Amino acid sequence: MPYGFTLDDVGFLCSGAGRAALAAFAPGGDPLRDVGAARRQVGDEHAAALVETALLRARAAGRFPDGWLWTADALEQATALPVARHRAARLAAVAGDRVVADVTCSVGVETAVLSQVLGRVVGSDLDPVRLAMGRANVPGARLVRADALAPAVRPGAVLVADPARRTASGRRVRRPDEMTPPLDALPGPDLVVSSAPGLDFGLVGWAREVELVSLDGRVREAALWSAGLVEPDGPTRRATVLRSDGASYELTDADDDTADVREVGEWLVDPDGAVVRAGLVRQFGARHGLGRLDEHLAYLTGEHPPDVGRAFRVLEHGPYAEKSLRQALRRREVGRVEILVRGLDVDPDRLRPRLKLAGPHAATVVLARVGRGARAYLCAAGGAGRPPLTR
Repeated sequence: MPYGFTLDDVGFLCSGAGRAALAAFAPGGDPLRDVGAARRQVGDEHAAALVETALLRARAAGRFPDGWLWTADALEQATALPVARHRAARLAAVAGDRVVADVTCSVGVETAVLSQVLGRVVGSDLDPVRLAMGRANVPGARLVRADALAPAVRPGAVLVADPARRTASGRRVRRPDEMTPPLDALPGPDLVVSSAPGLDFGLVGWAREVELVSLDGRVREAALWSAGLVEPDGPTRRATVLRSDGASYELTDADDDTADVREVGEWLVDPDGAVVRAGLVRQFGARHGLGRLDEHLAYLTGEHPPDVGRAFRVLEHGPYAEKSLRQALRRREVGRVEILVRGLDVDPDRLRPRLKLAGPHAATVVLARVGRGARAYLCAAGGAGRPPLTR
């Protein structure tokens, strides 16, 4: 159960004594010993807050600025910095001189990024503890206590929101009316909302554009943009693929989607998850000169690998049967195999031991329903193009 911070905890952690204690305390990995050491250092009243803050800072290391205050929930839902910077750059192009209100600011991640890019930013939250942490994390930021449904800004401001995607019991929600705050209750007309990738976007009536965003191969969010923040006749679906090294690309449903179904070529291509979830596989294929393996599959194929996404060199392929796949792997002396499955009821973890792998080589096996049959594609391991990304 995560520790529940109080305002007294935040006051202590921000004091000279608290900062000194945090600088001197290093968790050892044994909870009982850690608590005991913290009690000897700061007494019973603040020991739990000291331990929890040290542990959360360790989890945040390398992803967020050092020295921030967190709650466990705030860290779990915090927007990754490259994603926040991308959104801030898009907003800078459309917000003009209007105020931007981060109406679910939590401990201040998005407010900090927006302030660096835009300057005219107000952050707000109902949780007084998170607000106190935000004031410590982002000194000088304008943070106020307010309900996201009644922002403390004048009409005409651009609203940014990241509603909670879990219930109080921890269950993930898939409907916009189950989020906190509910998406349809957010005041408009100009807003962008970070939501779960699995959300039923059709239930959000005001969303003019749905942007699926991935970072280093992991789909992080679906950003919903209202009509006032996008071009009137612009795309309605967008995939934004970001990498920590600064590389990125975008696809939209306004791009060419000419990618016919064809027989498998030398390469099998697995587009990024943002492309797949945005329904832009054909656009990806058209951009890179690839065809579709099947009209219902996200796999593409061609004679040359693209420089983004994962691409596997096909060594052999045929109808899928466990016995014939086992024989092919044995013939090639494959002892390690990655198994990817699309459209078939096959559990890779259960299949792998039945293949009786033995040998010095590695391979990738793609099992997919193509047309009305199951096909197996035995490919060289790893993939080509940029370093492999895992969805």
